[in-house]
Amino acid sequence: MTNLSIKLRLTALGAVVAVSGVLIAVVALELQILAGQWRARVSEVDLESFRIADHFRDKLRYANDKMRRFGSTEDPAAWVEFLAASGGLKVWIEQERPRLTTAPEGQILNQMETAYATYIQKARDLHAQMASDPKTGASLAEYNGFLEQSRGFLDLGQALGRAHFDSRNQMLVSASGTLTRLRMFVLVLVGLLFIFGGELARRVYRDLIAPLRIKLVETQALVQRNEKLASLGLLAAGVAHEIRNPLTAIKTGLFLQQKKFEPGSPGRRDGEIIEGEILRLERIVTDFLCFARPAQPQPAVVAASQPLKEVLELLSAQLAAANIRLVREESAPLRVRVDPAQLKQVLLNLVQNAADSIGRDGTITLRARADKRTLGNGKIEVVVLEVADTGKGIPPEVEKRLFDPFFTTKEQGTGLGLSIAARMAEMNGGALQYETQVNRGSTFSVVLPRVEGD
Repeated sequence: MTNLSIKLRLTALGAVVAVSGVLIAVVALELQILAGQWRARVSEVDLESFRIADHFRDKLRYANDKMRRFGSTEDPAAWVEFLAASGGLKVWIEQERPRLTTAPEGQILNQMETAYATYIQKARDLHAQMASDPKTGASLAEYNGFLEQSRGFLDLGQALGRAHFDSRNQMLVSASGTLTRLRMFVLVLVGLLFIFGGELARRVYRDLIAPLRIKLVETQALVQRNEKLASLGLLAAGVAHEIRNPLTAIKTGLFLQQKKFEPGSPGRRDGEIIEGEILRLERIVTDFLCFARPAQPQPAVVAASQPLKEVLELLSAQLAAANIRLVREESAPLRVRVDPAQLKQVLLNLVQNAADSIGRDGTITLRARADKRTLGNGKIEVVVLEVADTGKGIPPEVEKRLFDPFFTTKEQGTGLGLSIAARMAEMNGGALQYETQVNRGSTFSVVLPRVEGD
């Protein structure tokens, strides 16, 4: 995963977390606003309920007072005042209808219109009775009928106030449902915030913090390793000096002694065995020195195919004795900046390892190809020099320790060959990589930055 992809994913997760937080804040604010609005509305409904009942009662009481005055004085002006006051009741009912919209309120308003008509009719009957018999006037029963109708009319006004008060319950149910849905939405957003926040924290740790910690540990290990290697280099120089001097003397003495023996004699054969062991000891000392104190590369721009040709010329005849074919595939012109001697040494080491893996009867293929791989901080154009064999492959238990110094599966090996090759590749700005399959072979690749141009 590239750094850009990591940044995009983290940015997307961060944006989701931020949006979730903003939505939670907005919804929480909306909840507060709605709760305040509902409380105000409930208070308004409560006050309105009392106002409806009180206002209607006052209007009806005013009309009844005018009717009582007319009944006492039979003054035509009082009757006119009653008609005006009772007409105000009709106007009030019509004005309240658009504002009182619930079903119970509508039913009571209809009943009030019917009761109003009866109320007016009772008043007119009293007026007619008084007009027809001014001396006797209306009977008490007739007047009580009017008052009874008035009380029924008043009860409807009180019922209308209660119906309006009851409408607050429907409003509270609706408000409660709305607030509950908003609360659930907030809870969902909080859950998403925790989920995405946790995922963001996990990815930040995995993609940013963990790699930094690994790099820190690797850097510390590399520093410690370099410090140890520096100390080892000083020790190696002294040890090599002390060992090489006696070895030179032993080789000289052996050379002089071998002259005393005839070719093929037992003494001559023993001398040859001793000479082989001395050479092996010298090779171990040389590998040890090369690992502990590698020479600084002397880079030059060379054709990638050149070291492959040289390795082919050096080793093809030697490997043919074990029926191992060393072949080189043709490739496009590719150039690298590298120390030619060190690159050649790395390739010789890899070819020798491939031959050891095959034993007898196999093929080692050398090739150079262009590719794009990760080196350093990103992918770049590279040249891959490959040594592919048809050997036994590398078992998993060996693969784990493949580049460990002094680890070897060969009886005559030092365990430093691959470690030296890997260090030389790194010192030349590249890397040593490999792929392997048990019983099918291995491919070791020296990956180096490609040099463009002529």
